[in-house]
Amino acid sequence: MNLEKELRERSDSTCELCSATDNLQVFSLENFPGEVTDGSFMACQVCTEQLEDLDKVEVNHWRCLNDSMWSTVPAVQVTAFQMLTKLKAEGWPQDLLDMMYMEDELKAFAKSQLISEENTTPEFIHKDSNGAVIEAGDTVVLTKDLNVKGSSLTAKRGTAVRRVSLVHNNAEQIEGKVEGQQIVILTKFVKKV
Repeated sequence: MNLEKELRERSDSTCELCSATDNLQVFSLENFPGEVTDGSFMACQVCTEQLEDLDKVEVNHWRCLNDSMWSTVPAVQVTAFQMLTKLKAEGWPQDLLDMMYMEDELKAFAKSQLISEENTTPEFIHKDSNGAVIEAGDTVVLTKDLNVKGSSLTAKRGTAVRRVSLVHNNAEQIEGKVEGQQIVILTKFVKKV
């Protein structure tokens, strides 16, 4: 049986990452140390383009990994791990990474294939009102009362916002939960704890 036919049967003719059904093709991991079918999966055009060119990555598209990271297909697990690792500055991917399970050998392979972190510099550096660098997962405290747009909520000065996530395309904004509501906060109104 040829590889594409076998993968289409396994995946029920859907993208094994995002479940799309259009424009499917075989995506194979380079240097995969096992069976070709274990190192390959069906991927849609959107996933393939973003995997091959990180400049095209749309962060919200990869929320699909919340489901596909539980796949029993080794190539899907490796790809999910690598993409979540690349996006972990967003906050939510780190939560998924913390839950994800992989065999030790497979995890070692996935890590070995990642581009080294020293070569990637963040495009935006988020700093608090005192100039301290804020990273995803940090806790910050509000330095003034903030009215939340579109809501009757007023976030009070001194409120701690835990496990913030960074707005990837704006160094002046972070996201966090205040009284159970996810809000965007300007970095000039917070102090890192």
